[in-house]
Amino acid sequence: MGGVSSVTEAEGSLIRVSEIFGPTIQGEGVLIGQPTVFVRTGGCDFRCVWCDSLHAVESRFRADWQSMSVAAIWSEVERLSGGRPLMVSLSGGNPAIQPLGGLIAHGHARGYRFALETQGSIARDWFADLDVLVLSPKPPSSGMAFDPEALLASVEAASGGPRTVLKFVIFDEADFAFAWEVAALCRSLPVYLQPGNHTPPPPEAEDAVIDLDGIMGRMHWLVDRVMAEGWFAATVLPQLHVVLWGNRRGV
Repeated sequence: MGGVSSVTEAEGSLIRVSEIFGPTIQGEGVLIGQPTVFVRTGGCDFRCVWCDSLHAVESRFRADWQSMSVAAIWSEVERLSGGRPLMVSLSGGNPAIQPLGGLIAHGHARGYRFALETQGSIARDWFADLDVLVLSPKPPSSGMAFDPEALLASVEAASGGPRTVLKFVIFDEADFAFAWEVAALCRSLPVYLQPGNHTPPPPEAEDAVIDLDGIMGRMHWLVDRVMAEGWFAATVLPQLHVVLWGNRRGV
């Protein structure tokens, strides 16, 4: 392909994939609104009580996941994008579980860019090869424990490489306080805040009922809370894909 080498042995590790879809827009965070193809990996080391992608997390859906080579994944990415380079979002589950370094190198050689979102529980040396790294530590409402050392290790792994940001899902006052405290650990990183979706879709549903009024009420509360605190360095955004499409998958 125009002098670009084929898949190498280093790219030969299989990657567990839940779904590949797009192009669509990135719905949240630092890349909101940007055209994107999503590669959603299967498997996660967390079990957040409000997870909106359980089909990519729970082992009972493992039979629906595919173990794919870099070449197979890339064939689908290029088909969806029409061979026109764009942002590829690596999501999950927790994509840091998967061996994604080869895929990133393969896509970069073809002019594509890569963003990855992870809770920062597992640091990988290939974080430094990303274009954007979104670290989204899970707040108290998730029911999961926070490991600050793991987060800092993830920040260090990406040092000098991608644009690295913090993103927090906020449901209540405890989550807001958590975001404030964690942001203080990583003062150099931009912070993005978004209201949580308290009506996440069940994993077997591809277009579940959603309480959009409730979510937007939380958005108003979050804006007011940020202004009252004077947290003017934070960016407050909705989940744009939720506003546009509710709980529909594949958009």
